[in-house]
Amino acid sequence: MTKTTSTASKKDAPDVIKYQHRATEYYGLQPVFDKLYDQSKRGHVFKDLMSYITAPNNIMLAYRNLKANSGSKTAGVDKKTIENLKHIPTEDLIRMVQNKLRNYTPRAVRRVEIPKGDGKTRPLGIPTIEDRLVQQCIKQVLDPICEAKFFEHSYGFRPERTCEHAISYFQKLAQRDKKHFVVDVDIKGFFDNVSHEKLMKQLWTLGIRDKNLLCVIGKCLKAPIDINGDITYPTKGTPQGGILSPLLSNIVLNELDWWVADQWYHKKMRMTDQNKSNRYKALRNKSRLKEGHLVRYADDFKIMCTSKADAVKWYHAVKNWLKERLDLDISDNKSKITNLRKCNSEFLGFRFKLRAKEGKWVMKSHMTKKAKDKMVSDIKEQLNKLYKGKDVDLLNTKILGRQRYYQIATHINIDMSEINYLLSKSIWNKTSRYRKAILRSCKRSKTEYKEYIKSLNIINQETYDKFYKTYNYKRIVVMNRLLFPIGAVTTRHALGFTQAKTPYTEEGRKLIHKNLECVSEEDLAYVRNNPIPNMSAQYNDNRISVLTKQWGKCEITGEPLDVRDMHCHHVIPRSKGGTDDFRNLILVTPVAHRVIHGTDRIKLKENFSKLWIRDWKHRESILRKLNKYRKLVGNETVNL
Repeated sequence: MTKTTSTASKKDAPDVIKYQHRATEYYGLQPVFDKLYDQSKRGHVFKDLMSYITAPNNIMLAYRNLKANSGSKTAGVDKKTIENLKHIPTEDLIRMVQNKLRNYTPRAVRRVEIPKGDGKTRPLGIPTIEDRLVQQCIKQVLDPICEAKFFEHSYGFRPERTCEHAISYFQKLAQRDKKHFVVDVDIKGFFDNVSHEKLMKQLWTLGIRDKNLLCVIGKCLKAPIDINGDITYPTKGTPQGGILSPLLSNIVLNELDWWVADQWYHKKMRMTDQNKSNRYKALRNKSRLKEGHLVRYADDFKIMCTSKADAVKWYHAVKNWLKERLDLDISDNKSKITNLRKCNSEFLGFRFKLRAKEGKWVMKSHMTKKAKDKMVSDIKEQLNKLYKGKDVDLLNTKILGRQRYYQIATHINIDMSEINYLLSKSIWNKTSRYRKAILRSCKRSKTEYKEYIKSLNIINQETYDKFYKTYNYKRIVVMNRLLFPIGAVTTRHALGFTQAKTPYTEEGRKLIHKNLECVSEEDLAYVRNNPIPNMSAQYNDNRISVLTKQWGKCEITGEPLDVRDMHCHHVIPRSKGGTDDFRNLILVTPVAHRVIHGTDRIKLKENFSKLWIRDWKHRESILRKLNKYRKLVGNETVNL
């Protein structure tokens, strides 16, 4: 049982806008992160960050974020996953992380090889789950500090930024701003060749000067690597798979971002009018500087130029700068200069080229050949596994995921039609036994098959209608699930990024959050500051999530909860194998909880009469819910 806040009802709440709470708000860390962001913007030097990192709320937030990461189910060298942390009491989990950081020594990183589309492999380093938890604690505190210092047009591994935003900016530069020459630079083995010494200096330059923290990060970088039992000690590089690696990679390349930007984009001039268009015009007419605009996603970046001469100079300048400043080499085979009016340029799985249309140059885009081949092979592989319902769901997820990602390509309908044609025979053959089974069971002809399908109880009917209702594709049913049609996709415009959007300012969060009234900060503060003793970290963390999911109301009655006097109920009792999983918990009033577990008929009627009941229909609804949960705990249904 658990107690939590609700205190004032929504009627009594002041007329202020409340936003849907995010994870940072669950643990009251939003003001802390906002402060770090603001201080970093103003050039503050941080010498005591470990106190933030080892704070109990930051550790619990790290646990929460790690739990939501699918990679947390992958084991390190100690064979442990997030499942091994779920049952640790909250106090013990906090104490474990704090003790580990007092004299931090990371365990070996497990090295695995991930196959690439070209037949090669990519090395992936998997730290132990405890080391990943420590790294997550560090990342959460460093994120707002670094975010304040990062260049505005880098989009990879940053909050609220996506591939779509990077592509949108790339298209804008090429089409609207007429930057038709692209400098493609491919850094050779970037993650494996990052200089540790240079990285530590860059952290110091950003204002991160807590020596204890820098020591911990240094140990993370130099953690031993286990390759099938052989231990090696790295002298450079950041392991792909580590929680900190994406952030550290952005820190390394942030210096490149600002160097390119200071040559033109942010070039300061002695002029009173700082309007961008006027400043750029003055730079073109009164200077010999070479115009270049950078767009970057992780280690994949492009510099957009107006002329080939400028592009050539930028190519050599960037190549020399990377070697001299960051000790990084570029791949001469993959790095090139592209005229978008004549040749294709690939970026993040898309293929771009400018086409003449009505006297203008218009951007046309497709999936890359590599992306199409990968989609075909992935779907063929999944078609061979259609034995269980979850296999069908996974296949549909792969199809829908690719469609949603590549939907911003102008010719995605052509690409998907080609893929659909290549896979049509495989899909038809692999699903034939399911079609035949339906025809045998219902004894219908093929002409009546379509109408019969509509009468079936299709599990994913709602999702199918949401995305594919307007498309006239043959419906294929496998294990009461509709297969998603590959060719059913329509182009949409890529959305640009609003630079004011950030999770670390009040104004930025207004652009992110929906205006949904949820649970007050006072109620959240009470719940997180009063965990149930001797209960698992998973339980206490999920209790907060359930409170916001139920909008601070009782699951049974819909009555506003008083967080100081509310109960957390296991839908399936732990005595019957129930867990502390999010889906197995509901929050109810004490009276409702007694009715769920009660066996004495007189007391049941007495408690039922105390429930908040608006009308007869509401009474029937409450009774149905109560009986549902009574059956799950092993009690008989009642008619009160």
